[in-house]
Amino acid sequence: MAKSANPIPKGFHTVTPYLAISDGAQAIDFYKKAFGATEVMRMNGPDGKISHAEIKIGDSIIMLGSAPPHSDVRAPQQLHGSTVSIFLYLDDVDKTFKQALNSGAKEVQALADQPWGDRYGRLSDPFGHSWSLATHIEDVSEAEMAKRMKEMTEKRQRAQAAG
Repeated sequence: MAKSANPIPKGFHTVTPYLAISDGAQAIDFYKKAFGATEVMRMNGPDGKISHAEIKIGDSIIMLGSAPPHSDVRAPQQLHGSTVSIFLYLDDVDKTFKQALNSGAKEVQALADQPWGDRYGRLSDPFGHSWSLATHIEDVSEAEMAKRMKEMTEKRQRAQAAG
């Protein structure tokens, strides 16, 4: 008789990203260096490429593997861009952002304090995946957030008009 299983496996959350990767072994090494990931498990396919792996960043698991040729799932390099961004909340976004850049990530949006209360920036990893990194620095009401967003937009428009 089979044991009953938890519908959400231990260590997982309801939503678990799955990244299609062109080179899973290199990606795992990068994620370890850039984000402090730990490798949970790895299964190689008959071609030697990683068919499925799991890494853990903070308290969250991310799955990854080679995009199967018979599937409609594609790695960002095949699409010439990514359709999603993985969002990481971190204790020290400045430290991790710098660590990721030093590991080979490319800056897409510089770190800055944002109107919604996060210190936030975006990176692209060497495999084409987009990563949003943040540390929450203050709780902001919806009214205050709207006010700050309006001020930020007006400031950008003035800067664009000035040249």
